[in-house]
Amino acid sequence: MKLTQKTVVVAGATGLQGRAVTHHLLRDGWQVRALTRDPNGAQATALAQAGAQVVRAQMEDVGSLTAAAEGAWGMFSVQPTVGSPGTAPDFSAEDEVRWGVNVAEAARAAGIGHFVFTSVAEAHRHLEEKLPVNLVSKWRIEQHIATLGLPATILRPVSFMENFTGGYALRNGNLSTGLAPQVPQQIMAVDDVGAVAALAFSRPKEWIGRAVSLAGDELTPVQIAAAIGKALGIPLPYVQVPIDAIRAVSEDFAYANEWLNAPGYRADIPATRKIHPAAMDFGTWLERTGASQIAVFLDSARTAGQDA
Repeated sequence: MKLTQKTVVVAGATGLQGRAVTHHLLRDGWQVRALTRDPNGAQATALAQAGAQVVRAQMEDVGSLTAAAEGAWGMFSVQPTVGSPGTAPDFSAEDEVRWGVNVAEAARAAGIGHFVFTSVAEAHRHLEEKLPVNLVSKWRIEQHIATLGLPATILRPVSFMENFTGGYALRNGNLSTGLAPQVPQQIMAVDDVGAVAALAFSRPKEWIGRAVSLAGDELTPVQIAAAIGKALGIPLPYVQVPIDAIRAVSEDFAYANEWLNAPGYRADIPATRKIHPAAMDFGTWLERTGASQIAVFLDSARTAGQDA
């Protein structure tokens, strides 16, 4: 039986990464079992229309995950981190770790032949330096996967280009984050993570046992704002949010910004392109999907009477 005639289970299928992985797998001819807590939701319905088998399962419930994975060959796992869209206000790093551990335990129980987990770049530096909590949580999940002896691939992308498409960064007519204006930041398109995940599943002998950092571009926040403004034909200044203002809300989030400004991510961009030659730089991503996503957000903000 060809690999693509087998089934890959995608946990977190209705999230950004899960959707990207699902679409790439379906495009490559795989059978995909898309797991979601809400099979009747809009994203789940879209996945079903694209050809995925949508199955109800919850990351809090190992039993539901194991049942959903039975008989499948591969499994993709990604968990939201603290502050991710759609998570409960009290969602914590401990919740993220527990969910990641649950998916890994389900993969072992179901006898999965290739497990692909999306972690984050630099998570492996946890033993060398103090890392932001969202990196430590991914590292802890990585370590549990290792203790289980799963035939696994670890993908470690840097920050996502999609972070610049909504209210996290677009406010009051500016691009505004805690990132220092002139410090280069490494970024990656979510769709390219999906492409690399599908590649890993297609070449298990080459990919099982590997941990790979991924980055598609490196730009300062000022350059990112200028690129977005040019693509949309609007002025878009960059304004840094003072770290002290962020610290007043969250010490962890403040430290994450300080770490990124150190700078934090050190992925090898040429190595990423060797793996995935079509990996998008920021300009290409804006041209293909990013600019339209940002325009939709800005239009909706104006319609709602906000000054985004």
